[in-house]
Amino acid sequence: MLDIHRLRILRSVAATGSVSAAAALLGYSPSAISQHVTALQRETGLRLTERAGRGINLTAAGRALAAEAEHVMASLSGMESLVADLRAGRVGALSLGYFSSAGTAWIPTVVATLVQEFPELRVDLGLNDVGGTNTAGADVEIVVDEQYDAVLGGYRVHPLMRDEYVAILPQAHPAVAAGQVPLADLAGERWVDSDPYAGYCRQVTMSACAEAGFTPQFRVQAPEYATAIAFVAAGVGVAVMPSLAVGLLPPNVRAVPVVAPAPARRIGVAVKDSVAGHPAALRVVELLKEQVCTLVPA
Repeated sequence: MLDIHRLRILRSVAATGSVSAAAALLGYSPSAISQHVTALQRETGLRLTERAGRGINLTAAGRALAAEAEHVMASLSGMESLVADLRAGRVGALSLGYFSSAGTAWIPTVVATLVQEFPELRVDLGLNDVGGTNTAGADVEIVVDEQYDAVLGGYRVHPLMRDEYVAILPQAHPAVAAGQVPLADLAGERWVDSDPYAGYCRQVTMSACAEAGFTPQFRVQAPEYATAIAFVAAGVGVAVMPSLAVGLLPPNVRAVPVVAPAPARRIGVAVKDSVAGHPAALRVVELLKEQVCTLVPA
């Protein structure tokens, strides 16, 4: 492999027209310049210089190699700029995995800010709801309790919040006036299931119901939280879900904290070790924490 430094010296000799001028430009002695050019001749097996009076001129091979060195130096300069951009997080790609309720509440604002601050960075998004599994490989993952252990290898988890569950009830329900509802009081209600995949969030609800001494009777299966809320608004039944999933409610529906027991899930953001120092990854964590701070209790 050719020595980049010697190619740079040869280019300087060609550009200035002499060894002494190249030495003055680069801050070397003329003998040092000559030694580097001689070493480059050995590396290439080419005769790069020829005597011209008391000095030297480049041969045709030397001029051709010096001309090509211009392109090499330009490419190297571009590579150095790319490295600087990558180090600063200005270019490249960052993958972000999230579950649906976090996607609705946080991801649009986070991504909008991220692409504004890092305009050349490609942000790859992945939903990790299906079957209750995570995307297993995203640079940054928003995770809940049971996913913590699954992503700890090669990741660091930053806690975000404790997301308490609420009951979605018709406005006329007696628990609305009380401001909270013991879970056992919902045992005789018709329920709307908001988790078609029987994932972790549904498991939290079922475990809490078991602790309260009953098994909920689901009347209808909703594909996601917003549809479950619409079913409640239509009088089909009641629903229990994480408060982060609630969003805007219809005027005839209220979200009431569930107590005795009070189910909850921990939410965190897991950052892959390989991008732990990436400015965009660090910014995602900052933005998510800012989003948590803006939440208004249901």
